Amino acid sequence: MLADDCSMALRRAVRPSLKRACALRVLGAAVLLAVLLVGCAGAPRLMPTPRIYADAAARPLFTGPAPPTTSVDLLYVTDRAPVTKPDGSPAYSSDRSRSMAFGSVTVEIGDQVPWLVLAEQSRESPRQLPLELQLGATTELGRFPPIPYDVDPVSGGITRSPAVVDAHERAAAGLQAEVARRIAASPRKEVVLFVHGYANTFQDAAFSMADLCHFFGREFVCGIFSWPAGGSRGMMAGYNVDRESGEFAVQHLKQAIRLIAQTPGVERIHLMAHSRGTDVLASVLRELNIEAYAAGSSIADRFKVRNIVLLAPDIDADVAAAKIFGVVSDPDLAYGAAPQPRKVFSGPGVHITSYVSSDDKALTLSQFLFGSLVRLGRVDVALLTKERAAKAVRLAYLVDFIEVKGTPGFLGHSYFTSDPAVSSDLVALIRYGLKPGEPGRPLEEIQRPFWRIPAGT
Repeated sequence: MLADDCSMALRRAVRPSLKRACALRVLGAAVLLAVLLVGCAGAPRLMPTPRIYADAAARPLFTGPAPPTTSVDLLYVTDRAPVTKPDGSPAYSSDRSRSMAFGSVTVEIGDQVPWLVLAEQSRESPRQLPLELQLGATTELGRFPPIPYDVDPVSGGITRSPAVVDAHERAAAGLQAEVARRIAASPRKEVVLFVHGYANTFQDAAFSMADLCHFFGREFVCGIFSWPAGGSRGMMAGYNVDRESGEFAVQHLKQAIRLIAQTPGVERIHLMAHSRGTDVLASVLRELNIEAYAAGSSIADRFKVRNIVLLAPDIDADVAAAKIFGVVSDPDLAYGAAPQPRKVFSGPGVHITSYVSSDDKALTLSQFLFGSLVRLGRVDVALLTKERAAKAVRLAYLVDFIEVKGTPGFLGHSYFTSDPAVSSDLVALIRYGLKPGEPGRPLEEIQRPFWRIPAGT
């Protein structure tokens, strides 16, 4: 239990140094308690059934033939350092690797449960079977050269080393071949890529994406980008280490998205990020937006991005806006050959959805520790100034904020899988392409672009 002086410091605006020290203790205690609770909870289980598959007007969960296996096979891209388990199987640690790898990882659902039983239990709430998740085979299929790439001096300057370019091209071809193989076997020629958050392991990311992929009807090519989170060095329970590891990962995620988008057969890409992973994704979007704009294009046309979904985003709201909308605020940036500040552009072709909750205790701590005016994941329209609210309304064609109340769990930070109403809305968005308020996606309008998950749904 925290001492009385810490309780007082956190409640009142006195002795800033004491407040910060106590906040560090609170965060460390919260993270430690969360880890202990997870450890005591036993093996993770398949997430609760989204309401869209369980209510009176339930949609079918699976529409195609039974798959050859009940396990979920995920594409992965990672810049975690590779390690070997005691049994000799490959795995990935929380340390950084300067070379990006890709491969296949499977997640087993239940203990040798037949497909018909799994399909039936996946629609039940509560379930008769526990449907525990287990990490299956992890197979690394290729690896890129370590960054920064080697260069050679030549007359008049430098050039990339021929050896490193050859290695890069082999790895790029291998990644695209794997994506193309999956696209050919997928009912929908679309990729859903998930970027996890702070303190998550490679396994955590795989479990979250397996949950979602299963309830997306197994219709998409599902993948994870796993950056080197989960470090424990430094202060704040490794939060500072993870923050810099996220910055390190930006280059690799950008390359991965570009290569996936350029793979023949890929029609759309949906990008989802959780918690601190949203900062990694926002930084990547800034760079891809600049790249597309400089080519006289857009991120939707050049990189086939359709949806950008920010789940409980742990990023300062102003920082997120500056990164994601930086191109809009830079009329001097060349559009093609030269700046065109007064050009009329076509619609963006991409939509941003941010799930937010003022009940998110993890973001409450993050906001306090870093002095943020507001974390994006805690945005509340009732607290916005008139100027900010008006600006949000002008972005209603591009952005939706989905407010979640009464988030379940110790920290209330993973409600996108733990709350059936939230996961239902996510399914309606990604799988069915429904807009807020349309039949099948029941949301309460607060003030566009702000919506609320209805109570009791």
